[in-house]
Amino acid sequence: MGRRRSQSKAKNKALDQLLQKGIGVAALGIGLLAAPSFMGNTAIARTFASGARIPALCALLIGGALIGLHFVIKTRTRQQPPLTRGQEQERTAWAPPEASGVDRRAARAATAPASPPARDAAPTRDERGPRTAWSQQVFDDIEWRRFESVCEKLFAQAGFEARTHSHGADGGVDIWLHSKHAEGPAAIVQCKHWNGKQVGVKEIREFFGVMSSHGLKRGTYATTSTFTEDAAKFAKDNGINALDGARLVALIGTRTPEQQQDLLATAYDGEYWRPTCASCGVKMVERESRKVGSRFWGCATYPKCRSTLPMRAPA
Repeated sequence: MGRRRSQSKAKNKALDQLLQKGIGVAALGIGLLAAPSFMGNTAIARTFASGARIPALCALLIGGALIGLHFVIKTRTRQQPPLTRGQEQERTAWAPPEASGVDRRAARAATAPASPPARDAAPTRDERGPRTAWSQQVFDDIEWRRFESVCEKLFAQAGFEARTHSHGADGGVDIWLHSKHAEGPAAIVQCKHWNGKQVGVKEIREFFGVMSSHGLKRGTYATTSTFTEDAAKFAKDNGINALDGARLVALIGTRTPEQQQDLLATAYDGEYWRPTCASCGVKMVERESRKVGSRFWGCATYPKCRSTLPMRAPA
């Protein structure tokens, strides 16, 4: 409420300044028109009156426009109904409590669209710490960027030169695979770190379109989740290697014990549970919704970046 009152005062002050400027400019125009009458019927007075007429009329027009604008804005402001309690709560839904220590401006960023589109809900930290062996649980523990790093190393172990795009718009390609015996990319990989949500045929069709645009006949779509039946069929019919969570774990199981531990170390590197901002590549920080008290991830560089991610409830 205090903030709304301060905004209202600032708006009224600006309107008053607009009115004062309009009156001042109009008074200048009237003064220019009236001045010759006080100078008598002399040649100087007639010359002044002739030269001042156009500037005086311009000043009157500008002053009148400013005064009119002032009254139009003020009338519209008075006609706007005050916000209801429900509207006020919706407007401040993402604003954190004053005493929470969370940046109010950054919390409001949760209502802004993320660019690139927001990914799946990110995990919270598991107090049990990193796993010692590979399982589907590893994918549940880590954030999306760690998953991409695991996939990158997995293909590098197979002999490819893997190049990733760490953040920003990637054009539908997360990893470019280059063969040591050929020029240009040999295949592309799309990584989807989803929890519970299946990859549908729409996503696979879009990936096939990216492959075609680069003239590639090989591609891998890797996800921590699963594929719908239609998506799996479309992938098989169009040369796309569809790797779901179970197949990824099985593929990792074919590596040597040393390679598996190397992949595990990559998965749990650094703050593996804290999501990376897809737009600018920095780690996100925890925010809190004022309306319901739930927490979410927001980019640490706000307001430069307004990306957000929902926070998954701990298992």
